[in-house]
Amino acid sequence: MLYSVKGTLTHMEPGIAVIECGGVGFKCLTTLVTQRNLPPLGSQAMLYTYLSVREDAMDLFGFATMQELNCFRMLTSVSGVGAKVGLSILSELTPEQVAMAAASGDSKTLTRCAGVGTKLAQRIVLELQDKVKKEFGSGAKGMDLGIGAAGIVSASSHAAEAVSALSVLGYAPTDAASVVAKFDRSLPVEELIRLSLKDLGSRL
Repeated sequence: MLYSVKGTLTHMEPGIAVIECGGVGFKCLTTLVTQRNLPPLGSQAMLYTYLSVREDAMDLFGFATMQELNCFRMLTSVSGVGAKVGLSILSELTPEQVAMAAASGDSKTLTRCAGVGTKLAQRIVLELQDKVKKEFGSGAKGMDLGIGAAGIVSASSHAAEAVSALSVLGYAPTDAASVVAKFDRSLPVEELIRLSLKDLGSRL
């Protein structure tokens, strides 16, 4: 319904940014990472938004990047992860770090975030991995990514983790695989993700 809001940044407090558009102030719940990237009060700002509608409330969430928004939506799709925990995770970790943790099965990294215990961290990793597997189909777990005849990644652990991480960030697995396939698969996973995000971002 609301893709983004753009206007004057009129108010900020921990976890909240208000952007005035056409005389209407939109209160956006957000992360500390997004707040650190916002300009000074009175400046023009833009946030990608997600509107949550429940029986007892309507909340608008705002994020500095589409990756952060996509990661928030993926996190809150996990059972037991509400908006508060999703914002807490993305206040501590970048979307890329969350994606890497999920792709590599590193639940310990998630326990650094307020409100995330060991069991919840393990559930987040497991469910996000399952979501990615479903996107890839039956051969997703331990994807043997190499370069197939179609030029799409088909097995190599670094490439597999990079594609999986990009999928956690909301990119279609086929798009992620075709982009990762452009780069040297011997590169570290973090570098493959960085290069792939740069390539994908240039298409927007």
